[in-house]
Amino acid sequence: MIYTGVNYGEVHSMLIFKDNKLVFEEYLQGHKYQWDAPYHHGEWTIWNRKMLHGVKSVTKSITSTCIGIAIEHGFIKSVHQSIFDYLPEHQHLNSNGKDKITIEHLLTMTSGLEWDEWGTPLSSPKNDIIGLWFFYDDPITGVLSRPLIHEPGTDFTYSGGGAIVLGEIIKNATNMKIDEFSRIYLFEPLGIDSSNWAIEFENGVIEAAGSLELTPRDMIKIGATFLNKGVWEDQQIVSEHWIKKCSTSYPGNHGIIIPGVNAGRNGYSYSWWIKSYLKSGKRINMFNAGGWGGQEIMIFPELNTTVVFTGGNYVSRVKVYKIIEKNILPAINKL
Repeated sequence: MIYTGVNYGEVHSMLIFKDNKLVFEEYLQGHKYQWDAPYHHGEWTIWNRKMLHGVKSVTKSITSTCIGIAIEHGFIKSVHQSIFDYLPEHQHLNSNGKDKITIEHLLTMTSGLEWDEWGTPLSSPKNDIIGLWFFYDDPITGVLSRPLIHEPGTDFTYSGGGAIVLGEIIKNATNMKIDEFSRIYLFEPLGIDSSNWAIEFENGVIEAAGSLELTPRDMIKIGATFLNKGVWEDQQIVSEHWIKKCSTSYPGNHGIIIPGVNAGRNGYSYSWWIKSYLKSGKRINMFNAGGWGGQEIMIFPELNTTVVFTGGNYVSRVKVYKIIEKNILPAINKL
């Protein structure tokens, strides 16, 4: 198999959905995730299509999707509203210009709040996303109490904390936690019945940045919906406008290098990554939901294709982009 072994690390699954058909599906052996284990590798298992897999930061893209659906259904007025319009219990933190932070700024990682998630290993409490568990009774306070060091909308800083705040905004806008909201408005319409928001803080706030568990087949359903402009089985699940926002780089969010991922330079918008390839003189655009360890929902509109990976490369470089460039794109171009 060209995409397994020492060349590509620990790949747990790979699925390809093209022209509205699942044309490739394979599952491999690997480790379940365990935060406090060496390399974050827990129990060894043989993965299969029925097993939930932690999708890590793919969760952020699902949280973003829920924001888009909440706007479409009238629970939230606009992405341009101040986040404090939907945070009644945190008004004491609305100071020093933080009222200018909008929902869009959280979606695009441009809130301007001080945050460091890429400079320290995710095994350390010194990492700001991990530190929320060690130093704060309330993670929302842990995020919003940070100083504002950039004008909102002007500087990209990767922040899972912002996604957790978005989950709280969904709860306050809809009177439903994100697990219930996503089940009713996203997963059930897609026929997904086994999703799990696996991590909740002690005060009941759901970890909306990296806690979601899905099967790879359910990841494909989400990718196919985005590929088909928000439609699944003739039902508009996500607005086409939202899909366009997710697949078009936010101004200034260009040339981003993702640590530990061999992906080159990327754009970012509405919690989805954006990239393009040049093959045989043709530019192939991609936007993707990406998660730590090699979790990916990759969408190629011009090829009418979605590719899903899961993996366990938590401390080694993720190389699924090499599989895309060297193997999958050339094969699809021949079809």
